[in-house]
Amino acid sequence: MPNLFPIEIVNPLPEITGTGAGQVRFGRSWRFDFDSGDFVLTPAGQVAECGNEEAWLEWCRKALMTARYRYLVYSRNYGQEFEDLISRHLNRAGNESEIKRITTECLKVDPRTSGVDNFTFTWEEDTCQFTCEVTSVLGGSGTMNGMVVIG
Repeated sequence: MPNLFPIEIVNPLPEITGTGAGQVRFGRSWRFDFDSGDFVLTPAGQVAECGNEEAWLEWCRKALMTARYRYLVYSRNYGQEFEDLISRHLNRAGNESEIKRITTECLKVDPRTSGVDNFTFTWEEDTCQFTCEVTSVLGGSGTMNGMVVIG
């Protein structure tokens, strides 16, 4: 009779070793319009797809918009922790440093991301808008935008 309580732990995700572009899979995704909050449709009414680096950029945008630990559907490594900055009462330089750290940690979880650089910050009272450049292991790049309310 088979054991009802197996001891063996099965990892459903394959392990990715190394950081070379040949070892990391880029897949496809549904194209999403973040401004309207809806999927992009083709003229035939089908949901439009995007592939490779465009799908990776869609993942980056979504990860930066999602609060970490809030949704059970995501792993504990997915998303950002910008809300924690409110309780730290840091000055602008400290907040900018933490925004860089949190954004980099959020995006570098994905093995397709090789770098997060070139941050710029714009402050309006207690709101900080930032942009950064993300680079994939294939050499492609894109610009990410974000906003953090500090006060």
